[in-house]
Amino acid sequence: MKNNIKEGKNKKRQNDNGYRKHKSYDNNEKRNYYENDENSYDDIVEGRNAVLELLNSDRDINKIFVQAGEKHGSINKIIAIAKENRVVVTEVEKSKLDFMSKTNNHQGVIAVVPPFNYCEVEDILDLAKQRNEDAFVLILDGIEDPHNLGSIIRTAETAGVHGIIIPKRRSVTVNSTVSKVSAGAVEHMKIARVNNINETIRKLKEHGLWIIGTDMNTNTYYYNQDLKGDIAIVIGSEGFGISRLVKENCDMLVKIPMKGKITSLNASVSAGIIIYEAVKQRNRN
Repeated sequence: MKNNIKEGKNKKRQNDNGYRKHKSYDNNEKRNYYENDENSYDDIVEGRNAVLELLNSDRDINKIFVQAGEKHGSINKIIAIAKENRVVVTEVEKSKLDFMSKTNNHQGVIAVVPPFNYCEVEDILDLAKQRNEDAFVLILDGIEDPHNLGSIIRTAETAGVHGIIIPKRRSVTVNSTVSKVSAGAVEHMKIARVNNINETIRKLKEHGLWIIGTDMNTNTYYYNQDLKGDIAIVIGSEGFGISRLVKENCDMLVKIPMKGKITSLNASVSAGIIIYEAVKQRNRN
């Protein structure tokens, strides 16, 4: 009798797809699922705002999973736009979304997409020309935290930055966490991945851009530096700043004043401060 009761409880905890609603999965189980499942996918975008921005972009979408019973608020809007764009929408139990999620905060919706489509550096410069604007570029030298990258992308997009350049090595790539933290801004930002940051800097100089690096050992405060015209701002990694060779290839270096006992800022905060100083100067009549 006890065995029957136990068996009934186990069945109740499972949905039709065989996923346990309250089971926690480790990273190895998830990795095996992504690699071996016949329906495995390239990448995912999680969260309501991120998926809405995805739907409003030109990026391809393979499928959207929504949580069963979540037919209210922005979920309805997502379903409506998806149907209008002829994107397949599938209802699944929350347990499956929990299992698929990489951020542990999917908000009842996950979109399956091809890998992020990185652009070329020339595409960033062409965008500035199309807008008839001075080039405004961000170079990220070794940002490894996806939350920092997502925050920087969000700030850059709102500020009108034409594109972001990241290295292929020792740097986080655009993934589901980056997309969610950026609140979908990643879908509207040109991002180039390059083999060599220093070679890219030399290429940007040939196109007339001034390269402005951030370094605590310089004497120039960021607000005293001319940030108008064609520029590329270099933001260094969370722990080590910009590398020695990159620093040497910069045309000028700037710093943010530090008055407290903590002598460093989060990379995304530093980027935001300098980006919006550039916006202020460039909008000045």
